[in-house]
Amino acid sequence: MLPQKAIRILLTFLLIAPATTRAADIHFSRDIRPILSENCFFCHGPDDKKREAGLRLDDETSSKKSNDGVIAVVPGNPDKSALIERIVSKDPDEVMPPPKQHKTISPAQVALLKEWIKQGAKWGKHWSYEKVVRPPVPAGPKNPVDAFIVQRLTREGLQYSPAADAATLIRRVALDLTGLPPTLEELNALAKQPHERIVTHYLNKPSYGEHWARQWLDLARYADSSGYPSDQAREIWAYRDWVIRALNANMPFDQFTIEQNAGDLLPNPTDDQLIATAFHRNTMTQNEGGTDDEEFRNAAIIDRVNTTFAVWMGTTMACAQCHTHKYDPLTINEYFQFYAFLNQSADSDKKDEVPLHSFETPELKQKRERLKSQIEALEKKFTTPDAA
Repeated sequence: MLPQKAIRILLTFLLIAPATTRAADIHFSRDIRPILSENCFFCHGPDDKKREAGLRLDDETSSKKSNDGVIAVVPGNPDKSALIERIVSKDPDEVMPPPKQHKTISPAQVALLKEWIKQGAKWGKHWSYEKVVRPPVPAGPKNPVDAFIVQRLTREGLQYSPAADAATLIRRVALDLTGLPPTLEELNALAKQPHERIVTHYLNKPSYGEHWARQWLDLARYADSSGYPSDQAREIWAYRDWVIRALNANMPFDQFTIEQNAGDLLPNPTDDQLIATAFHRNTMTQNEGGTDDEEFRNAAIIDRVNTTFAVWMGTTMACAQCHTHKYDPLTINEYFQFYAFLNQSADSDKKDEVPLHSFETPELKQKRERLKSQIEALEKKFTTPDAA
């Protein structure tokens, strides 16, 4: 079986929603919500100040209840659903979305909405708020990854491409996992190895973590400088190295999450766990003369709120800073509740980036211990007289 890291990467492709959806595959969050969000939520969504006719299409109860005898969604009966009636109307005063919004729901999307209602109009939340469920492995090849590949190819009416030669396969794996081409020595050594061993070889290279850490460091807005006009140097490379080590060690994602968000709150946190919390110290620091430290300290907290939700919840929190979110179930009150939670940090936009955490690298620790032993040996020699 392939290592977990390889399976995780491959399933990223395999679980992408298909371009065409069969009736049996209709899923609210994947297929229906995007249509409603794009075309309907501005007037019939979470924002009570913009809501028209008291109808919320993001809410199942509101969508299925009678409003003066009119029901937007009648499960099992699209012909009696006002949602469909208004979308297909030819009357410019009745059709939805209104012509002035310059939005159009395509015939294929209308058919998808009708089929969804026929199936009972089963609702759902945004994917980031739903419990993760492990999909059943399709029947077929023994290897789960192969089984998913065959299922997807069959659904798309495709066949496997002809098998590539060994050198091409090795090069693809090397570039995907490490971002670097294989060496001639690796090509020769791996040419006759099973595919699993080729993958394992590159997963075990330090360059695996270095390559894939770049993806996470972009999300964490990592930089070796502090941003804003002066953009002075920043000493935060230890966080970069922590991410690389975590990936190379195949750290479980729940632990990866805990240490970056609350490593300092763990019992007797290690240096590494304290360093991991630098995810929340990657905000910009304004050092230009005349600026107000408190203003930019608050700007940093806003950045943390927005980044934390974007990275771990897969949703945009920033909109709720100014008003209740128009498309996601987030209120302005909830935004500042989370803001208050993060508004407890000791940093205050100072030029020296305080507070700082001092630590020793493993190499420095070894050197310190070696010198300490030498000192103790010398002290013992001078405090113990030689035998006469």
